[in-house]
Amino acid sequence: MNSTQRRIVIAAAAVTLLTAACARKKVAVAPPPPPPTAATAATAARQAPPPPARTASTQPPAPTTPASRYPNAATRARIDQLLAKIEDAYFDYDKASLRPDALTALQADSAELRDILKDYPDYKLSIEGHCDERGSAEYNIALGEKRAQAAKDYLVQVGIPAGQLNLVSYGKERPVCAEHDEACWQRNRRIHIVAVAQAQK
Repeated sequence: MNSTQRRIVIAAAAVTLLTAACARKKVAVAPPPPPPTAATAATAARQAPPPPARTASTQPPAPTTPASRYPNAATRARIDQLLAKIEDAYFDYDKASLRPDALTALQADSAELRDILKDYPDYKLSIEGHCDERGSAEYNIALGEKRAQAAKDYLVQVGIPAGQLNLVSYGKERPVCAEHDEACWQRNRRIHIVAVAQAQK
């Protein structure tokens, strides 16, 4: 073997050795990153934006107390004063139509009464119809109701809510005068307005 052949054999052996060595060598894989430490978590928490502040618009509305539908003591006292000023309306014998003097009696302070009552829909008035002693009890009950209805119609016309006006007829059962003459009978043919007694809430 000449020197040239020897060099080629040595070179081939060296290449073979190098190739074998490279094939056995493992490629290093990078290790996974370590879990964050407490200090790192605290830093991240400091860097996180704060939760949005709750504004007045996101807060639920405060519950509201409904307005009273029944007047207080002072307002009830004023209503009683007005009712005392409104005189009884009187009627002719066997009639249920309002006379001019009856209209005048109902007009007294009815506007102020209307303005108060519309703010308190649970407060009611009672219109009582009365008759004189003549005629049967049944007839006078019906006549007293017609008289009370005539007064109610007028008060509704001036603006008092119909639902706040109750009707009751006493016929001849509750006279204000017990004499048996025309002057006494005239006083008994009337309507009278009173506040309806209601339990306080």
